[in-house]
Amino acid sequence: MNSAAPPLNLQTYSAMDCPVHGLVTILSGPWTTYILWLLRQRGPMRFGQLKKQMPAISAKVLTERLRLLEQTGILDRHQEATIPPKVTYSLTGRGQELHGALDALDALALKWSGRTAWA
Repeated sequence: MNSAAPPLNLQTYSAMDCPVHGLVTILSGPWTTYILWLLRQRGPMRFGQLKKQMPAISAKVLTERLRLLEQTGILDRHQEATIPPKVTYSLTGRGQELHGALDALDALALKWSGRTAWA
């Protein structure tokens, strides 16, 4: 796990001069918040486990989202040299910094939806 992630140029992800927009652009890609929510709730997961939780996502899109989150230092991709390779995804230190924001959004979503928990 990368504890001291290098600075992230959020302007790379947004033409606007607003760091929040750059971060939200990264996080709002298709399936991204769900991937982060799953890893926040369940801990490290393998590609197949993630895919099983999202049957409507294509393997291509899941791979793209995981690569982006890895490139931005939000996810760690750990590969074991086995046949077939065992790849596990987990939140990095930077990804764990999102816990408060994700928890706040989760609580707000539950409040607005009138629910007490997600099934």
